[in-house]
Amino acid sequence: MTPLRERARAPTPAELDSIPWLRALDEPDRHRAADSLMVATALPGDRICRVGRPPTYWFGVIEGLLKMSNDSRGGAQVTFTGIPPGAWFGEGTLLKRETYRYHIEALRKSVVAGLPMAEFLALLDRSIPFNRFVMNQLNERLGQFIAAREIDRQSHPDVRVARNLAALFHPVLYPGVGTLLRITQQELAYLVGLSRQRTNEALSALRSRGLIRVDYGGVRVLDLDGLRRYDNEAGTNETGRARQ
Repeated sequence: MTPLRERARAPTPAELDSIPWLRALDEPDRHRAADSLMVATALPGDRICRVGRPPTYWFGVIEGLLKMSNDSRGGAQVTFTGIPPGAWFGEGTLLKRETYRYHIEALRKSVVAGLPMAEFLALLDRSIPFNRFVMNQLNERLGQFIAAREIDRQSHPDVRVARNLAALFHPVLYPGVGTLLRITQQELAYLVGLSRQRTNEALSALRSRGLIRVDYGGVRVLDLDGLRRYDNEAGTNETGRARQ
């Protein structure tokens, strides 16, 4: 298999238009960044980032779905989060100039963009709009991982699916998703850490409450706030059933 870097090419105009931070730059910086960007098609199982490797690019997802996971050599593999279209990730590793502490792997055929580390750092030095974007990313990501800790403590499968779905529809971190996430039930089950059958049961419960609609090839969110609050609702319902 040809290494991902050797499959890289220049982005198309449509791919450039899908990059949220690029639109915020002034014209000279926008042209310079666009000239530096490269994209490549990652196949299922391709690793974009590896534990222990030094960073060379700031990465983003144009199309497809990636996952972030731990190094499983010392124990069971843990999936931290899914990374859908519109996401840009790894800025913390670049800023700290440390090696990756996680793997990033393609769950399906995906188009991944990369901005060279040197250009990323140069934009931070000279562009206020870029600094604002990166600071907002870091702030939102902190909130996301705090929420992920709360999800890990949830034992109710319906709650886990609801909260994980809500995280994948984050409008700031994943602006390319919109209201429809292209994901299979098997992929979602993998990200949540449940069986496909139990994930399907949870999706049915969420659909019955009018929170989502399962479309062909994906999940459409009808009530994002409802998904985020579902922990309280489900907990109350479970308590009520237990008392009965």
